[in-house]
Amino acid sequence: MLRSVAVVTLDQVAPFDLGVLAEVFGTDRSADGFPAYRFTVCTADGAQVRTSAGFHVTPHADLGPVEDADLVAVPAHSGGAAAPPAVLDALRRADARGAYLLSVCSGAFVLGEAGLLDDRECTTHWRHVDELQRRNPRARVRCNSLYVADSHLLTSAGTAAGIDACLHLVRQEHGSATATRLARRMVVPPHRDGGQSQYVEAPIPKAPEAPTLEPVLEWLMGHLDRPVTVDELATRAELAPRTFARRFRAETGTTPHDWLTNQRVLLARRLLEETGLSVESVAGRAGFGDAAALRHHFGRRVGTTPHTYRATFRDRVTAT
Repeated sequence: MLRSVAVVTLDQVAPFDLGVLAEVFGTDRSADGFPAYRFTVCTADGAQVRTSAGFHVTPHADLGPVEDADLVAVPAHSGGAAAPPAVLDALRRADARGAYLLSVCSGAFVLGEAGLLDDRECTTHWRHVDELQRRNPRARVRCNSLYVADSHLLTSAGTAAGIDACLHLVRQEHGSATATRLARRMVVPPHRDGGQSQYVEAPIPKAPEAPTLEPVLEWLMGHLDRPVTVDELATRAELAPRTFARRFRAETGTTPHDWLTNQRVLLARRLLEETGLSVESVAGRAGFGDAAALRHHFGRRVGTTPHTYRATFRDRVTAT
């Protein structure tokens, strides 16, 4: 169970990245029913560090709390200086004992310095993925991911993608309902579809009179249980099918099929956690038609079976 979080803060730390971790894990919302964490900002020697914005951060402690933290997080820092050996050793020990490790943006380079990316999937900001691969040739760098979870190691892309990774961890530890409520509190989406390419590629310009696809997406969210085609959605949007598909990718970063499948998987997760419906009934409610189709798509996107997921997360939701 995730109860304690230690943030390893280096000189020239990125304030936003540090703030993301503090917002998700360092803000006490226990009075409203959210989990509470022991949150500690750590530096190599317990002294202040300068942020990339020029002001200083006074930590709670030196690296002591890293030794027994359930989650050790590394926000990005600029300047290019190597991490102190004591930091790298502490990260290796945390990995060896199975603690969660989470990097935000270029914080992944620190995990790489510690040798923790070898033979693991990982990511970072799209501007740095080639350099991360060059420095860590044995790493399996995924250049288009908002975040990557490889066992207990999580790496995220630039800035706000750290929120996605943090919410993923909250969802994994405490269930979808808690993660969704927390996302609402933070006024962020509980889950973003598409990868970094939606931010790298220039979107198709919208004419002033061109309507957004939001009404279509809203309609889809209310009708996940029924089969739909691109032609039907295009008609609803009053667009030609090819134009609709192009506009859809520009606005969401993915295809209609992938977006719809992801939303259906998210609905299936909530139903598995929060109801006693059979897997077959969950498949119908989520629009997969039958349990075989649900198992196929669920396994590809969640990495486990619906039965295993329910056994794990219904217990955790009850426990919290």
